[in-house]
Amino acid sequence: MKVVTLCGSMRFSRQMQEIATELEIKKGYCVIAPVGDATITLSEEDKESLAKAHFKKIDISDAVYIVNLGGYIGESVSRELLYAKEHGKEIIYHEKIV
Repeated sequence: MKVVTLCGSMRFSRQMQEIATELEIKKGYCVIAPVGDATITLSEEDKESLAKAHFKKIDISDAVYIVNLGGYIGESVSRELLYAKEHGKEIIYHEKIV
């Protein structure tokens, strides 16, 4: 079973929950999803703590699944994508990159 970490803007938190369910049911992946949503206000310290945890999730995954709805990849996801590439992780995009 492939372990994948979802990477996407928290503005897509609802969609990421739906995508995670679909990936586990239809693809047979074990999905590690980010926590939180766009409605939660976090301190800079909290954001840094969550970012560290997310990079650890990438470390223990076989791949990252980039939730790039409408082609959007923000600054945080760009850092996660670079980290995953540097660590030899498979990169899977939700939407085709043109």
